[in-house]
Amino acid sequence: MANSASGMAVDDECKLRFMELKAKRSHRFIVFKIEEKIQRVVVETVGESQQSYDDFSASLPADECRYAVYDFDFTTDENIRSKMLYASSKDRFRRELDGVQVELQATDPSEMSLDIVKERAF
Repeated sequence: MANSASGMAVDDECKLRFMELKAKRSHRFIVFKIEEKIQRVVVETVGESQQSYDDFSASLPADECRYAVYDFDFTTDENIRSKMLYASSKDRFRRELDGVQVELQATDPSEMSLDIVKERAF
């Protein structure tokens, strides 16, 4: 089905490869291109998980347009990746613990003092 704004359909393989990158992290990057003859966005290149950013850059043509997704793996001094994992898993975990009365989210020890816990509980 064509996109009403541009007339370009998105090939199912584009969605499949993106889900593999997102869920399984089986690819480092994906490069997509528009095939004008068939009026579709298609997968042009799939980078293996061990490939680098330089490999990704080299896969892009110098004088043509492309769409691309790169799985940039990073951590910071604050370990943002861990925080994001906990934040995205919280709702499901909480639903599994039927009966929890009070929820307190703390990003550092000052946000979980006994006074704050008591205030939330009453």
